[in-house]
Amino acid sequence: MIKYADHRDRLPLWWTRQNHSVAHARTTPHHRYATLMVDADPQHNLTTYLGLELQPNQPTLLEFIKKSVAVEDSIYPVEDNDNLFLIPADDQLDNVQDYLSNSGVGATLLRKRLEPIADTFKVCIIDAPPQRSQICLTVIGAADLIVIPSEASVKGYGSLVRTLDLLHNLQDVGATQAQMMGVVPFRDRWIGNNQSQESRLAVDGMREEVGDDFILPSIRESERYKQAINKHTTLSALGFPDLEYPFEVLLEKIKRLLS
Repeated sequence: MIKYADHRDRLPLWWTRQNHSVAHARTTPHHRYATLMVDADPQHNLTTYLGLELQPNQPTLLEFIKKSVAVEDSIYPVEDNDNLFLIPADDQLDNVQDYLSNSGVGATLLRKRLEPIADTFKVCIIDAPPQRSQICLTVIGAADLIVIPSEASVKGYGSLVRTLDLLHNLQDVGATQAQMMGVVPFRDRWIGNNQSQESRLAVDGMREEVGDDFILPSIRESERYKQAINKHTTLSALGFPDLEYPFEVLLEKIKRLLS
């Protein structure tokens, strides 16, 4: 399972998840993997982006975690993609915070709930909320690998340090076996061929924290990502395939792990 962790900005993070997951499920036939997306954010942007319009009584991740419905009742196919499935969320997901806290096993509960379908889906990508919470803890507990999009700024660097601290604390107490897969700097600002000083210092700081091998190609500051989100399409379809390079590198890393 792959978790996307971030404690700040949302837009580049959504693009990373959504377009990466769609690309992952739409690769060539011999590389197609059944992929489960889990929307663990009460803002439920992933659910909205993937076009699922929930009716009031339809099960979501809240019911899945509480085990109040059968597992299969919480999983929905994504339209126009035979390999992509979703456990959705809505704003009621906030109500799961107390349930996780009172369970005594909140950090490991989501992993436990996902175990029965582990053989059904080759890949599970989880969207975590952008702050420390019981939901965030249980998502980290469920993950095997963690990708951290981090804004190429002083504040983004600080968020990365706090996220790493949380991960290490959970590892130390045995609440997760998750390992770092990589850090994706985003909003990396360039002026012509020159990287801005703030972005350069921030990325250098990230490199010092996690090591050069874990710094993935950065997502440069561009309005094209927002355009892709708003139009529910890819950068290639908009005529900017070069901007997809960071996601292609991430996808290749996952393919190597699966092969």
